[in-house]
Amino acid sequence: MKARIVDFLLTLDGKQRLTIELDADFRSEFDELHDVDVDVTIKKHREKRSLDANAYCWVLVDKIAVKTGRSKSEIYRNAIREIGGVSDVVCIQNKAVKTMKEIWTRNGIGWQVEELESKIPGCTNLILYKGSSVFETRQMSALIDSLIQDAQAIGIETRPQEEIESLLKEYDNAKQSNSTRQTDKRP
Repeated sequence: MKARIVDFLLTLDGKQRLTIELDADFRSEFDELHDVDVDVTIKKHREKRSLDANAYCWVLVDKIAVKTGRSKSEIYRNAIREIGGVSDVVCIQNKAVKTMKEIWTRNGIGWQVEELESKIPGCTNLILYKGSSVFETRQMSALIDSLIQDAQAIGIETRPQEEIESLLKEYDNAKQSNSTRQTDKRP
C-alpha cells in the first residue's frame, strides 16, 4: 500500500518509532495486527504503468510483425533491449550461468540474458533485461516511443501524438481518482 513517512522518533528507552500516513483504509488490518509483531518492508513507491499503454504496446508489436514477417517475440525483445534503465549487469561464476539464465528467462518473454566476457577468471558478466511487466510509467513510455518509431519507419500508421500522451498519462489520472475514493472512505 502506498504511504508517506511523516515522522521518526527515538524514544527515551532507545526504541525507534516511525509514523506513516497511509493512502488506503487500514482500520480492519489495524484491528487484527495491533499489539502483535509484524514484518515491515519500506521501499520507495513507484507507479505502475497503465494497462492500456501495455495493450497499445502489443498492438504496435503485432502490426510490426505482420508488416515485417518477424515474430512478435523478436520485435518485443529487441525493443526492450533498446530501453535504458531496464537491465542490470551481474558477474557470476561460469558454472552458474546456465542456471541463472534459466531462472531469469522464466519470468516472461521480455526477460532476457546477454552474456559478456568478464576480466575475472572463471566468471561471466550477464546483462539481465527486465520485461515490461515491471516497467515504471517512464520506461513504458520509452518502449512505446521506440515501437512507434519502428512502426512509422515502415509505413505503419500510429495513434496521434496527443492520444499517445493521453494514454501514457491515463495511469496518473486513475491514481488521482483512487486517491479521492480512498479519502472519501476515511473517518
